[in-house]
Amino acid sequence: MLAATAARYGVLGWPVGHSRSPAMMRAAGLERYQRLPVAPAVFADTVRALHGAGFRGANVTIPHKEAALALATTAGDAAREIGAANTLSFAADGAIVADNTDAPGLIAALGDRPLGSALVLGAGGSARAVVWALVRAGADVAIWNRTPRRAEGLGARVVDRAIAADVLVNCTSVGLDHSSTPFKDLPLDADGLREYTTVVDLVYREGGTALIREAGQRSIDTVDGLEILVCQGALSFSRWTGLPAPLGLMRAAARDRRSDTRCSPNPSL
Repeated sequence: MLAATAARYGVLGWPVGHSRSPAMMRAAGLERYQRLPVAPAVFADTVRALHGAGFRGANVTIPHKEAALALATTAGDAAREIGAANTLSFAADGAIVADNTDAPGLIAALGDRPLGSALVLGAGGSARAVVWALVRAGADVAIWNRTPRRAEGLGARVVDRAIAADVLVNCTSVGLDHSSTPFKDLPLDADGLREYTTVVDLVYREGGTALIREAGQRSIDTVDGLEILVCQGALSFSRWTGLPAPLGLMRAAARDRRSDTRCSPNPSL
């Protein structure tokens, strides 16, 4: 367990009430980690004031990830190449260092699963990070989006239908509710999930998303948004403290039903 410290940490978002990061990070020993609901209009001023208020670091979630990168004094390769940051560190001189732990967090969550090929659904900001991570992990990545033009330029070949692959990654908002027709906006049906060895959903919600539940019912390996949240959070923790993250404690806290029962559009991605 991390020794008590006066340093402050938080998660910046709008809204941010759904975030399980505070429970997870407090379990890891960052006792002064808090939600920081910040409207876009005051995001820049708020971030610049955090160092003076005793903050050593902050996670960033929607809709601020691109703005976070723009504010940074320096940025890591992942943040710069993806064009978004989800982790900010504040140096002693007030400099702002931007990182992106979403991408390596996804790869950490996948562990030693086969990554020869992947199909990514969606072309938003989270898809950009997912494609970046999978390509650098050596996967042959295809991307599908209802509007194909939006998927162009993300670093993967654009397809107009679902194709078989080792990994399927959902980066769309499908799964945010318990709809009786969760696949109506996707290019495959529930039985089509059998074309994949592993199904990943960036969305997390209590009881699992429809995609995760349907894959589980077909005995398909799954990775949910909470596991990705834990893995990217562990990387942020280590950047701030220089210590290995207590993954078991963080995972238990993130999955504690008392943390929150609502759903999130992504884990921090």
